[in-house]
Amino acid sequence: MDQIKIGAFLKTLRKEKNLTQEQLAEQLGVSGRTVSRWETGSNMPDISLLVEIAEFYGISVTELIDGERKSEDMNEEVKEVADKMADYAGTEKTTIIRNIRNHSLLGLCGVIVLFILELTVSEGYSRITDYLITYSQVLIYVSLIMIFLISTGLLYKFQKKQREINIPKLLLLVISIVVGVAFAVALKYLFRWISG
Repeated sequence: MDQIKIGAFLKTLRKEKNLTQEQLAEQLGVSGRTVSRWETGSNMPDISLLVEIAEFYGISVTELIDGERKSEDMNEEVKEVADKMADYAGTEKTTIIRNIRNHSLLGLCGVIVLFILELTVSEGYSRITDYLITYSQVLIYVSLIMIFLISTGLLYKFQKKQREINIPKLLLLVISIVVGVAFAVALKYLFRWISG
């Protein structure tokens, strides 16, 4: 796939419609800078926009990806497949964003509880306060690890391997909690050792 060729093709199509980059960006719900990056070939349109761009210009998705017009009209089956791919990509992106948001909120809750405990509790921690602090730290660390795993796609790979090996979900949950607690406790003792 030649991104420069596709970018030049997109620029030609836009100019044929007598549109500025900003006008096209507004039509597609993206920024003018995004359109500029498409046309220079430094970036490609998101898969969920391919069908919309193709329909806007009256070309097929294949023509868009090839960066040139073909003589045949857009095949209905190709359009249907492209629509389904765009829907799938949109759904997948929504799921990823929702998961990252949820884990971010959990981590934020851990930070808030930890902050409140640090401000309100005097020097001599009780055992319950110590557990609450450790639990808050676990929330923070697990949230950070989960955000990393989700955003890099490693979580999907782990889930795929888990299905192949057929580990029960309850066992996987227990292992995750044990690893998170062990990680938090290890970091806690490391910080105490470093600080004196």
